[in-house]
Amino acid sequence: MAVLPAVLRRHWLLVVFLMAGTALRVLATIAYQPGIIYVDSQQYLFNMELLKPDQLNPIGYSIALKPLVDLGGITLVVIVQHVAGLLMGIAIYALARRLTVYRWLSALAAAPLLLDAYQVQIEQNVMAETLFDVLLVGILWLLLAKLNWKTAAAAGVLVGAAFSVRAIGITLLLAVVLYVGWRRALVVIAGFAVVAGAYVGYFHAETGRWGFTGAGSQVLYGRTAVVADCAPSPLCPKEPLGQRLGVDYYAHTPLPAGTTPQQATAFAHEVIKHQPLDVAWAVLKDFAKGFAPTRTTSPNDVPLSRWQFQLTYPNLQDINTAAFAVKFGGEEPHVVHTPAAILRAYQLNGGYTSGSLLGLGALIALVAGVRRVKGSGPRRAAEAAIARAALLLAAAGIILLLGSAAFEFSWRYQLPALVFFPLAGAIGLRALLGRDQARPALAAYPDAVDSQATKGFTKDFAPIVVVIAAYNESAGIGPVLANMPRTCAGMPVDVLVVVDGATDDTAAIARQAGASVVVAESNRGQGAALRLGYHVAAQGGAQYIVTTDADGQYDNDELDVLVQPILDDRADFVTGSRRLGAEDADSRLRWLGVRVFAVLASILTRRRLTDTSFGFRAMRAELATAVTLREPQYQSSELLLGVLALKARVVELPMTMRRRGDGTSKKGPGLVYGANYARVMTTTWLREYVLRRARRTPSGRTA
Repeated sequence: MAVLPAVLRRHWLLVVFLMAGTALRVLATIAYQPGIIYVDSQQYLFNMELLKPDQLNPIGYSIALKPLVDLGGITLVVIVQHVAGLLMGIAIYALARRLTVYRWLSALAAAPLLLDAYQVQIEQNVMAETLFDVLLVGILWLLLAKLNWKTAAAAGVLVGAAFSVRAIGITLLLAVVLYVGWRRALVVIAGFAVVAGAYVGYFHAETGRWGFTGAGSQVLYGRTAVVADCAPSPLCPKEPLGQRLGVDYYAHTPLPAGTTPQQATAFAHEVIKHQPLDVAWAVLKDFAKGFAPTRTTSPNDVPLSRWQFQLTYPNLQDINTAAFAVKFGGEEPHVVHTPAAILRAYQLNGGYTSGSLLGLGALIALVAGVRRVKGSGPRRAAEAAIARAALLLAAAGIILLLGSAAFEFSWRYQLPALVFFPLAGAIGLRALLGRDQARPALAAYPDAVDSQATKGFTKDFAPIVVVIAAYNESAGIGPVLANMPRTCAGMPVDVLVVVDGATDDTAAIARQAGASVVVAESNRGQGAALRLGYHVAAQGGAQYIVTTDADGQYDNDELDVLVQPILDDRADFVTGSRRLGAEDADSRLRWLGVRVFAVLASILTRRRLTDTSFGFRAMRAELATAVTLREPQYQSSELLLGVLALKARVVELPMTMRRRGDGTSKKGPGLVYGANYARVMTTTWLREYVLRRARRTPSGRTA
């Protein structure tokens, strides 16, 4: 039973998104009963028994509908689709983690599928989109989880299945073939041919002609009629160029009297032949609409309102809507107002994924995919595979959306972007930033490493103890210890160096300099080492604990100034601030990060802060051991927010921060460090300010 809380804590952000996504789907199921029946829904339901392949929509979805409708009606259909939406979010997260994407970024990749109101709305519809998305996720798993001959063949089969659900699925074959390489391409094509060939064969057996859908001729006519510069004729729209009524109108309005589908196809071919650039430009303009920052309806497009939650049951003006609801759902279609109003307010006030963010994800993936991966050996091969995965996702999404735009633009056809582009961007960022530097959360103190490190260690410390975490700092720690004051405010000062699994002679140098030394047998991170130092110092009788770094970035001569507010009983915790004092910044990114995180921390704590990561700090010993500390790295914000959550008195003082004296930083790539620092700050805030309702101060008072 102890495993479940640990799993939930480890993947907490995904759990939050799942809970929110579940709530949205429960509201939708309650609000629109027995489900939402759109015009296409009637065609799918009508065709469940007949399975006529020459209708507007392929029969794959109708095949899947039949057993669900027979078992539980339309309500069961939408419930299964909502569950599928949640499972797709989990699958995206798991796939990202399999590709070593950071947990927080993997959760963000899953968030659009889980939280986008348009995705939830389409799941409440009796429509093929959810099944199509499930097949897309299945294809990605087969290709990216473990590609071999069998998974390549299975991916081809799923592409064929996607084609049988939505004909546009055939466009995925190109991206998949390019990804698997020429050796496996034939296997993919063979798998696709098994399904597509059977479908086309069935079409021929039922209709006496070769094909796969009844939509072809008029769809092409609708696209070309909008831009056709044609002489007056039955098929040439009567509206002049620039005033045409849109692809949707011409594609779904009956052809003019006296014309045939064959003539419409011939007309479309002539337009494409003589106006290829006009047709291509119209397609590209529709493709670009999907990347707009907000969702609006362009003139003559399919109305966006079709895919928005309404306060009245949609499409009731069609008398067949109620008839299908009663026949296949067992009840009159109706809306429960309150949940519908909640969903509509959420959707219309930002409850969707911005097209600009989706485009950014695709762009990041493309950059990562075409960039040359440095290094050699297995590590380079693994990094190259991640970059290729990002490129596959971006390319597949672009190809699919371009294919859809070749028909017409509808926000409904943009929903597969929620599968491809967030995951593509997450994998692309992982490829650009490198492997995550974060480590698993620490167990409560003392864990096995802490116990081993303190075994046999005894020391009666001076009132003030300076705790230094050190990992392979043999070249820099000597000068830091040599310059450490021996007294502060008339009190003696002891130094405790916690050697965090170092492989050099840091421990020996520290002992030679007169410091007490505790050695952790494994390298766990600065946060783990400092936490160990706090407890060792407090158990040894220290009243005040100071932290500084082993690399010489802080001015030990400022120790008196740092500790004085605590001695004067004006503070429980004092931290320096480079922004209030002086800073010799060696990185513009770090300079910016200090300011961004100060703003974020100020917002979260409702307290003005200027520097959340200054390593020169002083605190009461009982406070240092009272704070919950679980982060092995990126621990500065966890300590500061934890102290503030305990209602301790916190003071910032102007201090000096110099460039690192020796060696190289252990923090890792700047963007990775910043991302993880933000993660730790937000998770600490959630844990300390949101999830824990009652906190106690070091003195025992309820905060």
